[in-house]
This record gives sequence, C-alpha cells and structure tokens, in this order.
Amino acid sequence: SLKMCSMAILPVTVFAATNDRHTTTVPPLKQDDLSLYSVPQQKLRYEEPEAGQLEESVATLRKLVEPYAAWWQDTYSRVKPKIQGVVQLSSDTYAFLKNPPKDLYPRVGIIGFTGILGLFLARGSRIKRIVYPAGLMALSASLYFPEKTAALVKSTGESVYDCAVQSYSVVEKMLMSNFLKNKKRQLKKKLKSCIL
Repeated sequence: SLKMCSMAILPVTVFAATNDRHTTTVPPLKQDDLSLYSVPQQKLRYEEPEAGQLEESVATLRKLVEPYAAWWQDTYSRVKPKIQGVVQLSSDTYAFLKNPPKDLYPRVGIIGFTGILGLFLARGSRIKRIVYPAGLMALSASLYFPEKTAALVKSTGESVYDCAVQSYSVVEKMLMSNFLKNKKRQLKKKLKSCIL
C-alpha cells in the first residue's frame, strides 16, 4: 500500500501520439489568457463608515478638552523643575537639620528674636515694618555667620554695581538725546533768524 501511495505522488510524463494528418500548431497561451489566472479589474472605492453616536460624543469631548490638556501640559512642564528644586532643597534642609552644628539652634533663636524686636520697634510706616526686622536680622546673622555674609555682600555688591552702571547708561542716553534735540532746535531757530 505504501508503494501505491508513492507511485501516485511520483511525477510521470505522458507522451501522446498524434495523427500526422491533422497537424495544426497552436501557439502557447499566455498566463493572463488562462481564465484561472486572469483577475477581473475592479473599481474599488473606500468609503468611511459613518460615525456612531459614541464616536461623535468622544470626538466632541476630545475637542472640548484639548485646550485644557495643552494648558495643563505646558503648566506642568514649567512647574515640574521648580517643584523638583523645592523637594531637593527640603531634603537637603532635612538632612542638615537632622545633624546640625552644635550651636545652630541658639544662633537661629537669637536671629529670630532680633526680627521680632524689629517688628516691635517698627511703629509707624510700612517701610519701617519691613526695613527694621530685615535689617536687624541681617545684622545679627552677619555677626554669627561672617564668611557667608561676606560672600553674599560681595555677590550682591557686584550685581548692584552692574545695575547702577546700566541705569546710568540709560539715563545718559535719554538726557543726551533730549540735549541734542534741543541743540538742533536752537540751531534751526538761529539759522532761520539769520536768513530772515
């Protein structure tokens, strides 16, 4: 039985006998001419399926929410670094306060007391209420932390100097432009009076 199956699968070439009387040569057919291989040309057109009520509702909701989502992403991208900075500062502060220097708390207490004393002494205008406590706290902090105060004063002094130089140059440009305009007017008046 295995031999019979193998014989059925075996390819065999069959030669047919032809009559010599009726010999006609038929040209070979092309693959496209055979009906088995020809594909009828179809005109296909894609049609969008109509949106259902759920799809329309989702699209409307998406259009309504899109500006708010964009605003939220923009705000989040701007706020995220600041929040990370605050978190880092608070973790550093916690680590510092967990193991503080031995005389930190008495110094902070005295600096805070001078601020309260400044509030008590600052009766009257609002400017005094701001300047006195800040000034007294800065004075007492400079006594307890002189190195940090010197570095802060140096950097602040440089920035104040830069601002003063820029302000001076702006004022100078404004005054010079007004001065030159006035000089031109005076010269024009003199020329007109000389001509007449």
